[in-house]
Amino acid sequence: MQHRLTTILQHNCQIVLSEPLIVGVSGGPDSLCLMHLLMRLGYPVVVAHYNHLLRPEGGEEALRVRAFSEKMHTPFILGSGDVAAYAQEQSLSLEEAAREARYQFLFKEAKRLGAQAVAVGHTADDQVETMLMHLLRGAGMDGLQGMAFRTLPNPWSAEIPLIRPLLSSWREEVMAYLEENHLQASLDASNLDKTFFRNRLRHEIIPNLEGYQPKLRRLLWRTADILREESRALDGLVETAWEKFSTERGRGYLMFDGRSMSSEPVAVQRRLLRRAIAHLRPGLRNVDYEAVERGRAFLIQQQRHGQCSLVGGLILLHEGKRDWLASWEADLPRASWPQVASTSPVKLKISGETLLQEGWTLRANAPVEAVTIRDQFVNNADPFQAWVDAEALHGALSVRGRRFGDRLRPLGMSGHSMKISDLMVNAKIPRRARAAWPLVCAGDEIIWVPGCRQGDSFRVTQETRHVVYLRLSQYRSENG
Repeated sequence: MQHRLTTILQHNCQIVLSEPLIVGVSGGPDSLCLMHLLMRLGYPVVVAHYNHLLRPEGGEEALRVRAFSEKMHTPFILGSGDVAAYAQEQSLSLEEAAREARYQFLFKEAKRLGAQAVAVGHTADDQVETMLMHLLRGAGMDGLQGMAFRTLPNPWSAEIPLIRPLLSSWREEVMAYLEENHLQASLDASNLDKTFFRNRLRHEIIPNLEGYQPKLRRLLWRTADILREESRALDGLVETAWEKFSTERGRGYLMFDGRSMSSEPVAVQRRLLRRAIAHLRPGLRNVDYEAVERGRAFLIQQQRHGQCSLVGGLILLHEGKRDWLASWEADLPRASWPQVASTSPVKLKISGETLLQEGWTLRANAPVEAVTIRDQFVNNADPFQAWVDAEALHGALSVRGRRFGDRLRPLGMSGHSMKISDLMVNAKIPRRARAAWPLVCAGDEIIWVPGCRQGDSFRVTQETRHVVYLRLSQYRSENG
């Protein structure tokens, strides 16, 4: 066992003898065995014990772990917290709340002490129980591969790995080691409480299944190991796809190209979405199949619009050629849209550019004879440039944001008027952009909604003698 652990620590866990190592020690057989083995191998161990304040004997267990650490001349740190209250505050089960509080403590101490890793005593039996628990609850490859020897990043740190050196050691090996070295472990009575799902698996379901297949535990462990290696190969494909998929990241959001997702295999699509969710909600566990499929179906459909609620307060949002995964409270960027600061008119510069927000500019040229540029406006297919009849303009040219009740008689609608808000909906202008979308006016009358339509009253006809050219564009530097 000791020889095998040496190899695992070096190759699977990737730790060294020269840096401190936080070891989570409950006092039970697994963690006590791990602590003793690591100290015997010469690792600079710091023993960390967390009292969940759930059982009266919790204080005595902490004292026993402290006494053992002192006997071994090993640093000891103690943490505690009201896990029952934490579970209620966070709407978690006691089991989940205890796990969360314990790991928060371990990684906080690891960071404070500059530890190279946090080590915990999960065994091969724990691996089998985890895999089977995920199978019964419904899981894909990520769930069925169980736990890894080394996890980085993890829900508690992006710099400090979580390691499980005993993951290939069976519980009977642990008990034999304790007996051989005369080590007395604490027995946690809650491990016999069958109201906990894992305990029912351990004491009822797995023994019953072993009646059908005596090698069940080793077969399941081997399956998890195979899936973990296959998952690693699949992760390489996902990493390549991620660079195309994720185009911009910010606080509370990811912007990406959902169209690039449809060309990937379904397995990669699912992992891309899970990775995006994990990026914004790193502590979120058990993202279910239905949530992933709901998001995937939204992203790969050709005519998607609106938004899709996912999980953990996250939504998928489609706007124009962009897709977003964002939290409800995220302030999404608006730089890709033209926006104005106010509903009050700003006079346009003639034969110059009027600066709007985020590098957008609105250009208005001085009137020129229509006959000299007729081919340009007759063949215009760009909704962000327009030519209007100069003689039809009454009042100074200006730009402003939308006001309640704004209307326009759009070109091509036989003089019928339309609400600006409806016009923007039809043009698929994102909802968040509509209020501050620039409207070009002559006096009090709207003459052009860039990206949508210009007003019919200002169209260029055969009788038009002079035209004014308008263009909305965004300045881009050489780097972007």
